[in-house]
Amino acid sequence: MPAALNFGVTPVEIKEIVYQAVAYLGIGRVFPFLKATNKVLEEKGVTLPLEGQATTTIDNRRETGTQAQVDIFGEGMRDFWQSGAKESTHINYWLADNCFGDYYTRTGLDYKQRELITFCFLAAQGGVEPQLTSHAAANMKIGNDKAFLIAVISNSLPFIGYPRSLNALRCVNEAADKLK
Repeated sequence: MPAALNFGVTPVEIKEIVYQAVAYLGIGRVFPFLKATNKVLEEKGVTLPLEGQATTTIDNRRETGTQAQVDIFGEGMRDFWQSGAKESTHINYWLADNCFGDYYTRTGLDYKQRELITFCFLAAQGGVEPQLTSHAAANMKIGNDKAFLIAVISNSLPFIGYPRSLNALRCVNEAADKLK
């Protein structure tokens, strides 16, 4: 993080990356990183808390989140929040309301950056290939093309290993084939 700050990544961008991680990795895995992030920022003289980046309210976050899903994935997501078996529809609602409504709509990072970060979280996590394929396609739809994603995988390989890198590559290829 200190190196990232030295190369121009802003404190807001760093915090947004950590916040974005909560939706994909869970607060239990992310909380120690949030604490470490705050410590490093304070050591660098950054006054906390940073200016808020939220753009939604409890009253409009589902609608705004649904629109973010449509903007990124396409019109097929318009009613996704209502889909699925009755006993599990609430999870798709939460996806639109919380994941996209609370996180993707924040300022500090744009959709292209958020999708790239999400791709990296999923690739590193492993075992989430359906979601990784979906987010690989979303990345390509909004401008992070196949060659770029392969470069990201290549640069991530020393950190995530060959099995997860190969799985990520397969997901990128599957997504690219479906987009043809």
